[in-house]
Formats: sequence, structure tokens, C-alpha cells
Amino acid sequence: MDTGGPTPYLGAIMASKSDSKNYKVVAENRRARYDYAIEDDLEVGIILMGSEVKSLRTGQSNIAESYASVENGELWLTNAYIARYEPAKTWGHEERRRRKLLVRNKELSRLWNATQREGMTIVPLVMYFNDRGLVKLKIATAKGKKNHDKRETEAKRDWNRQKQRLLKDHS
Repeated sequence: MDTGGPTPYLGAIMASKSDSKNYKVVAENRRARYDYAIEDDLEVGIILMGSEVKSLRTGQSNIAESYASVENGELWLTNAYIARYEPAKTWGHEERRRRKLLVRNKELSRLWNATQREGMTIVPLVMYFNDRGLVKLKIATAKGKKNHDKRETEAKRDWNRQKQRLLKDHS
């Protein structure tokens, strides 16, 4: 007798898909947390060509030297490297072209205020495919660290490593 509801098997699949936060990291800017004091982060979309998406699926990209800026009421990602996709020879893309980022107007005005009035920088942290298969970029507003701040961060990191080793050895 059919009750009209989904079978338990299909329900389990549906529940696991909606609960999962799976995403595949394509590029990460690890140096950003060392060079900058991160204030606030935001997930944004990015406009890409087909050959760029294909290249990202192979994992050939770098955002370590890139930055974002607000220009003429739009948010742009500059100097991000996405390798050429060889099968798309004629209709390929430039490796370091500027790419438009998609963000709501309210967030755009907040980012503009942070960069123009407060002297902050917009730094990309992670580029990834989300669970729906779309390329997303996590950006952050940040202030540059001075050398003594960097040394302090490094000292804290070293102390935490030593503390973990001591706890591991004594337990």
C-alpha cells in the first residue's frame, strides 16, 4: 500500500544532500591571514568564461597575489591566475584578466566605505565550488599588519605548536 510519501531511501538521500556543506577548494590564499588582520568576510559570485571553469575543475589557479576593488559601482577581482584550458585553443581566456564579482548593492556600499573611508583592503581568501557546483569566492575586508604584528602572530603559532606537543607527550 502506497502512502504517497517518498520512500525512506530517497528521503535519506534528499536529507543528506541538503545537510551537506561539501565544497571543493580550488585556490586558497594562505598568506592573507599572515599579512592582514581579517575584519569581516563575505561570499561572492564570480563571472567566468566556460574555459575558465573547465580549468578550475582541474585545479589550476592561484589567488595569492590578487586583490579586489570597487570601481564605478562594481566589484572587480584583479590579478587572479587561472591557467589556460588547452582543449579550448581558439576560444580560450586570458590568464590574468580582471573578473567581475557579484555582490548585492548593500554589501557593495559597505565594501566601498571600508576601502575609501577606513583604509582597508579587500583580500580574496578562498576560491571554491559550492555544493551546487558554482564557483564562489570568499573575500574579506582587512587591514595590513606591521612587522611587529607578524612576529607576534608567528610567536603565538609557535607557542601553540609547542603546547600541543607537550600535551601529546604527557597524556
